[in-house]
Amino acid sequence: MTYIAACLSLFMLNTACTGDFEEINEDPNRIAQISPGTLINPIIYGMASHNASRSASTNFDLMQVTLPFPSVSGGLHRYDVSPNIGNSSWNTSYKWLANIREMRMAAEASGDNNYLAAALTLNAWVYSNLTDQFGPVPMTEAVRAEDGILYPAYDSQELIYETILSDLETANQLYDTDMGMIYASDILFNNDVEKWKKFTNSLHMRLLLRISNRTETNAFQKLTTMINNPEEYPVFESNAESAILQVTGVGANVSPWGRPQDFRLNVKMASFFIDNLNDWNDPRRPLIATTGTDLDNNNIGYIGIPSGYDGPDSQFEYNASTLQILQVTNPMQIFILPYSEVEFIKAEVAQRGFTGDAEEHYNKGVKAAIEQVKATMPEDYFDNTAVQYDGTLEQIMLQKYYALYFVDYQQWFEFRRTGLPELPTTPAMLNNGIMPSRFPYPSDQQVYNLSNYQAAVQMIGEDDINTKVWWDN
Repeated sequence: MTYIAACLSLFMLNTACTGDFEEINEDPNRIAQISPGTLINPIIYGMASHNASRSASTNFDLMQVTLPFPSVSGGLHRYDVSPNIGNSSWNTSYKWLANIREMRMAAEASGDNNYLAAALTLNAWVYSNLTDQFGPVPMTEAVRAEDGILYPAYDSQELIYETILSDLETANQLYDTDMGMIYASDILFNNDVEKWKKFTNSLHMRLLLRISNRTETNAFQKLTTMINNPEEYPVFESNAESAILQVTGVGANVSPWGRPQDFRLNVKMASFFIDNLNDWNDPRRPLIATTGTDLDNNNIGYIGIPSGYDGPDSQFEYNASTLQILQVTNPMQIFILPYSEVEFIKAEVAQRGFTGDAEEHYNKGVKAAIEQVKATMPEDYFDNTAVQYDGTLEQIMLQKYYALYFVDYQQWFEFRRTGLPELPTTPAMLNNGIMPSRFPYPSDQQVYNLSNYQAAVQMIGEDDINTKVWWDN
């Protein structure tokens, strides 16, 4: 069995002792039998903490939240993409997918449907992020070394989505609130089966919307069915129910930033991100960003630097805003799937004419997005015409962009799906100023899994950052 000893020891849920010493060669430091409760917390923390760090280091630059400064040339904010940009996410995902597989098998062996449903949900969460970064990835043959499969074949993104969406449907039916979750509390929902079920269905909605450009999937029709049947498909209804990991700073549940000051080291806020918040007089500003100063150290308010700027750093005769390190200082939050995202999904489905109340869902999404970062929603916020609902998808997606702040790669995925919000470009941007559509496969795949790598490339046409994935059409 796959066993991440260091992590499991930190999240150990039960200890046991015995008076039977016949097995004198048994290692007392190893768990004799892994339970689904033993695995769930390391999986949640390990994957969520990695996603948070990659959101800041990668997604922020791609999506004009922040940029490195100084930065005379190159850099991800100019679409200068390293061939190994996705390596850590690939390796980390498969590390925890192996543990999710163990959790699923343990739940099946014990007949525990609530943990089985949770395992199916975690599996869908990790695989969806992984395939949306790269396109085809190994799934059906992945993490099966014990079966002798050392070089797994890649699966098409269509098959991956078909599988994980089916698994989420199954998970929704498996949950049993009367049975509960019998092991020590999980760090995400504190063993609340109803919240786990709402996470499953909220994730299901996210992934249906992701593939909605593929009309053959009937994704909008399925979303409509879910929205119109809340008793069968309950989803998040408040920030308190969100899939937001509360990092306590106690034990192993600590900030991924051992040195919070590194969060903003040589980092400035991007103009696009901060200018919109200024236009809205938005209460999130002091919680996300510092104020800038002029060269005499006078406060000049919230101010950014254009992503992909052309010319020397010296053109900016001010010290721009940077990130507030309190966001990554214990205790902190790691966003996995916030309630605000659910409301913006409902708003888009309504705006496209499949359901109703688009403005209501939009307003709820805006309010939830503000409050999820612990800001207070001003009573007159919607008096500003710049934030009043105008009936367009463009406005929904702009506000959703802020709701997805610090939610792994979701801003980037949604931009690729819709082309929104409209991000400014500059002559200094590489790749013809075109947003990358995927990450290249890790180079070691060409060394250790060459034939399967070549088959995967044939599925998509070219292992290139501009090759679109299956749903991105």
